[in-house]
This record gives sequence, structure tokens and C-alpha cells, in this order.
Amino acid sequence: MSENNLQVLLKRRPQGAPVQEDFEMAERPVPLPGRGQVLVRNRFLSLDPYMRGRMSDAKSYAKPVDLGGVMEGATVGEVVASDDPGFAPGDSVMGGNGWQRYCVVDAGRLRRVDTSEASLSANLGVLGMPGLTAWVGLEDIGEPKAGETVVVSAASGAVGQVAGQIAKARGARVIGIAGGAAKCAFVKDELGFDACLDHRGDLNAQLDVTCPDGIDVYWENVGGHVQEAVFPRFRDFGRMVMCGMISQYNTAPGADATGAPPGPNLGPIVRKRLRVQGFIVSDSGWQRYAQFRAVMLGLMKSGELRWKEDVVIGLEKAPKAFIGLLKGENFGKLVIRID
Repeated sequence: MSENNLQVLLKRRPQGAPVQEDFEMAERPVPLPGRGQVLVRNRFLSLDPYMRGRMSDAKSYAKPVDLGGVMEGATVGEVVASDDPGFAPGDSVMGGNGWQRYCVVDAGRLRRVDTSEASLSANLGVLGMPGLTAWVGLEDIGEPKAGETVVVSAASGAVGQVAGQIAKARGARVIGIAGGAAKCAFVKDELGFDACLDHRGDLNAQLDVTCPDGIDVYWENVGGHVQEAVFPRFRDFGRMVMCGMISQYNTAPGADATGAPPGPNLGPIVRKRLRVQGFIVSDSGWQRYAQFRAVMLGLMKSGELRWKEDVVIGLEKAPKAFIGLLKGENFGKLVIRID
């Protein structure tokens, strides 16, 4: 094969926010699949906030990326060569890995996808890990009911846009929180949320107007001042789905730094009988993937589910795009079109 395997490597562990110098580009020979393995030509790479944790060697739920190793990330693409009877050259698949042009994957980790159902890149977003995260979090923790008020932070992002639409489809009143007028307009006008609040403004005043009777479910992607504003407004028996805290990923212990801001007063958890629960989608989500995908495809067919992708072209631009992701510069699900 004449083409080399272009890769993005972790050169050093960030101290605080990642910078371009933490990454390194490399070209290596294209790997060959062993028995039961498949060589995938990656077409799209997913960039997600959790990758910041993989850059740290602090104790976590997943192994960190080794220094000099290929950066962690989900990919979709086409089979180039296969030593497994379940896959043939030309098959479109999800389950590839790494910030790289080619990867070798154990066949059991791959899923064949039908691009007539949705675009290939959608399998990294609404039909991939972010969408599955939204569905699992609402199924297992949020449990939104008709007539309840659901607030979703980072509502224009990969997980937030799906979580809000699922809650809306279940009859809830859904309020998004996003940064800037353009994102808020998209969340309300395109995704169909009942309202979207700009966290760059007076969030407390906006919540007073949109949630005068309180909040039943809060989908937490952000933390920081957004969480501080939302938390006191929980109604009795409210549920807080702890999906992420992106405002702290570069400062919390475990991200190679200290200085995480103080959180809200947790006393009302007892008085209001609140449920506050974190989760990792890999704990049980992928075992239910077929059920999730059927639900999502049904919502797509009915017109109840829309999504936005932020596509950056060129693998060499992945570090800059990821640095921007942690600053909220993306608009929609961020993916890299590798070539």
C-alpha cells in the first residue's frame, strides 16, 4: 500500500489547558490485520471532551494515552482488508479508533453500518457514543415525564442536542442553555426546545422567567456558574444527570492541575429528595445499542430528531479543533474529516 498512516500522537501531558505543542504528527507504515482482525481506513474522527482525561495519567475509569502513543478517539470508515469472515473490503463500519488514517481493530469491536439510514459521520454523533450517552442517561437517571421541566446545559453540543430532543419527544418542557445568540437560536428554532438561555448573560434572571415553578431534571454537561444557577431551582424529587463538567476539565485534580471552583450547597439533596448521579456510557450502554439505534432511527423517520455537525477537514487540524472544543468554540458535534 503506497499511502502511509498519518497519526496524531500525545507528545506531552498538558498542564492545564492543552496547547498545540502537546501533540505531534507522525507518519508510519499502514498496519496489517492479524487473525480475527480488520484493517479500517478511517474517514471521520470524533472529537469529544472526555479525551482531555485520557491525556492525563491521573487515576481514572480508563487507561490514559501513553506518551508517544496515538491519541484516543472513535472513528468510522471502510474496511480495507479483513481476516474475519464477518467483514469484507468496502464495508462501512463504526468502532475504529485513534487519531489516525488507518487502524487495525478486533472484529468483535466493529459494527457494520448502513449509510442509507444516515450519513457515515452520524454514527459518531447522534447514532454513536454521544447519542447513546444521552439516551442512557435519560433512560436510567433522568426519566423525564410528560409535563416536567427539563434543563439541558451545552444544549447545542453533541450530547445536549440529543438529550433535549429525547426529553421533548417524551412530552417534557425542555429548556436549553448554550453560549451565544446563534447557538441559542439553533437550539430553539431548529431543535425545537421550548426556550434556550444564553449563559453569557444573566442566567439567574433568565431562569426566573423560564422556570418559575422550578426544574425537574437537569442534564449536566458544564458545571461552574451554570450548575450554581440551576441547582437551587430543583423541585422535590428532581434528578440531576451528571454527564460531564467541561468547565473543570483543565483545572480539577485528575487533569494535572488544582483549583476547581466550589460547587453549590448540597444540603437540599436531602430536603428535596434529589437524585444526583453520574454515569459512564460504557458501563452498560453498548450492550443496549440495538435498542438505542432503533429508537433514534424512529425519531429520525418521524422528524422529531435533528442534529448539527461541525466538520473540520484534515487530520492535521485535529489538535487545534480539540483545543477549541474545550473552549466551547465548536457548534454542534465536532468531527474531523480525515482527508
